[in-house]
Amino acid sequence: MSASIIVLVEHLKGNIPEISYEMLGVARKIADASGGKVYALIAGKGSSALATGLGAADVALVLEDSSADVMNDDVLIEALKQAINEKQATLVLVGCTNISFGIGTRLALRSGMPFINWVKDIKTTEGEMVVTSALFGGKVLSDIVLKDKKGILGILSGVFPPDAGKIAKQPSIEHIAKPEIKSKITFRSLMEPKAGDIDISRMDVLVSVGRGIQSPDNIPLAEELANALGGAVSSSRPVVDQGWLPLTRQVGKSGMNVSPELYLALGISGAPEHYEGMKGAKLVVAINTDPKAPIFDFAHYGAVVDCLEIIELLKEEIQKRKGTQ
Repeated sequence: MSASIIVLVEHLKGNIPEISYEMLGVARKIADASGGKVYALIAGKGSSALATGLGAADVALVLEDSSADVMNDDVLIEALKQAINEKQATLVLVGCTNISFGIGTRLALRSGMPFINWVKDIKTTEGEMVVTSALFGGKVLSDIVLKDKKGILGILSGVFPPDAGKIAKQPSIEHIAKPEIKSKITFRSLMEPKAGDIDISRMDVLVSVGRGIQSPDNIPLAEELANALGGAVSSSRPVVDQGWLPLTRQVGKSGMNVSPELYLALGISGAPEHYEGMKGAKLVVAINTDPKAPIFDFAHYGAVVDCLEIIELLKEEIQKRKGTQ
């Protein structure tokens, strides 16, 4: 059975976040395997211009509204419901984000389709579509078979490769009307956090520190190494809990999901909670004094040594090869 899939594309201040490209990529893969189509629904101010870059979709459903910097949830839900019916969609993908959280449950109620949240994997096994949901912060993984391969899925950020959704072509554009629906929700304004820190989820190289860094006085050593590599410093939860780095640098189930090209773990044991946040890394290099540390189970390369003994050596070698020493 062919799968027609609708992806709810988020955008804010003229930018489409990586989660939307992650969903488009996995939707494209499923549709190609089944002979179906991918529809990208994008709504709000500036949607028409942004829709031209959604090349992983066959069709972009555009609900342009110059008055809506952030589209009302009730309007989005009704637009998705109408699209499900008109396009005979079997799957709807929404992000587990601050913008889209809560849309899936309400859409399920109005459409009659089942909803599964915290989705970290989608696969087809023996003709059945199996969805993996990460429950209790990733401590329990539940495999759920979608009846008739139909459902609304809340996708976790950072679990699928965003590059798969960045296809350099223009989809067909279909403008849709804004649903006439009364809502008790009114968007007033966007309150943003103070600027100044980096977004570790966008970094290609992360030097991540754990308890093995021993003291906040040693954080600058990791920063120097990160600078030499062209990356940034992140951390495990204990480092943040002690106030050595801000919460924005924390990797893990209670922090950020990251998928850098290189993840250099300095003095991090590799607890399951931390692994959940960095398992998307392409290359993991671990340095730890404990040869039985769990991080060595999933690291591509490792060294059993005190990270403080090797940071300076690594930095010097990198600078030498780059000719910057």
